Amino acid sequence: MKIMTTLEIKWGIIFTLFSLVWMVFEKTMGWHDENIAQHATLTNLFAIPAIAIYVYALLEKRKKHFNNIMTWQQGFLCGLMVTLVVAILSPLTQWITFQFITPEYFRNVIEHSVNIEGKDREEMEEFFTLKNYIIQSVFGALIIGVVTSAIVALFVKRTPVAEMNQRQSQNPVQ
Repeated sequence: MKIMTTLEIKWGIIFTLFSLVWMVFEKTMGWHDENIAQHATLTNLFAIPAIAIYVYALLEKRKKHFNNIMTWQQGFLCGLMVTLVVAILSPLTQWITFQFITPEYFRNVIEHSVNIEGKDREEMEEFFTLKNYIIQSVFGALIIGVVTSAIVALFVKRTPVAEMNQRQSQNPVQ
């Protein structure tokens, strides 16, 4: 049995591309400049479509690779492989984000942290760097991806009995 298939790679790439689209959305909403005070809270909305992407990935895996029957372990493994792709691509995603989409973000968040929140400039300049964001994105992708995979796999799993019950409810004997 192959651990990773093109399906997991595809969904990892979809997740990565969506992450870039989300960064454009955040930039457009002003969360990286004039509305930066709202960024820490509103960026969490990303979780909704991120979870949806995992759901679609696991549903496709169940349908195409497991004949609509999938154990929690199979779903979890699929999610882990998607997570691995996302984590591998996350340094590139961060570089694209801060090089092209929002190059002024670090300057803006440092100024906000110092001038509005009263934080130490040196600490903020050390914290808000591309290197730190790359490290955080890799570990964040791995940690959040493992948790998301475990939870989504619980909802997407389907046993042969559940599959049979669903078929019977769709085609009741008259």
